[in-house]
Amino acid sequence: MTSQHSNCNYCMETLRGRRFTLREENAYCVTCYDSHFANSCEECKKPIECDSKDLAYKGHHWHEMCFKCAKCNHSLVEKPFAAKDELLLCTECYSNEYSSKCFHCKKTIMPGSRKMEFKGGFWHETCFVCQSCRQPLGTKPLITKDDDNYCVSCFEKQFAYHCYSFQKVITSGGVTYHDHPWHKECFLCTRCKMQLSGQRFISKDESPYCLDCFSNLYAKKCVACTKPITALGGGSFISFEDRQWHTDFFNCGKCSNSLVGQGFLMQQDGILCQTCGSAV
Repeated sequence: MTSQHSNCNYCMETLRGRRFTLREENAYCVTCYDSHFANSCEECKKPIECDSKDLAYKGHHWHEMCFKCAKCNHSLVEKPFAAKDELLLCTECYSNEYSSKCFHCKKTIMPGSRKMEFKGGFWHETCFVCQSCRQPLGTKPLITKDDDNYCVSCFEKQFAYHCYSFQKVITSGGVTYHDHPWHKECFLCTRCKMQLSGQRFISKDESPYCLDCFSNLYAKKCVACTKPITALGGGSFISFEDRQWHTDFFNCGKCSNSLVGQGFLMQQDGILCQTCGSAV
């Protein structure tokens, strides 16, 4: 002790034979130092005396025995911790209270560990894998089905429709014909190869045809106009023995009166009403 520090700088009492502490090169007896300069403990609000350990965090101070988790009350001395709303929490309590839960395993994603986010959910990096091949998905393209995530390759193998024509995956749109899926651009008229998606067509022997091709290949021809007769669009026709007529052309070959619903007579390749037939 030098003559400079022979007395307490506050109460001026001698420091000879007494414990003291220095503050800015001034000596203070323990009583004066604790009364005027000691930090207050954030927990118990009492002074942290000079012979006690002072633990500080962001401008706040605690006694060593007061430095505890605000939830479980376990000591945080020399242990990792986190702060939430000015409260100190051990990592376990912080995780249970505030950390995200893994969508797959339902366990807490610990602070500092890498997590994956997708459609508002969170996963451990090791849990964010393809449901089928179990390979990590990371930032790769993926497809979700029934809350399970799949890489594109596995999803296509298990769930995607394959075109009946070329067996390639149908990724968007498509047409179903006879319970088979087709790409729109693959669903074609059997004869002329015109695209049939969105068009009217007729099936024969399980093969699709556009109206023109079906009419030219298979439809009966009107005896009068020689054009194909089809029932599509509400069209009607008259059939007698092995011959057919459009309703509008089923007329008397002599007077041209309609014979629909009337009696008629056959004359070689023509038809006559009863009046004209009787006059012949």
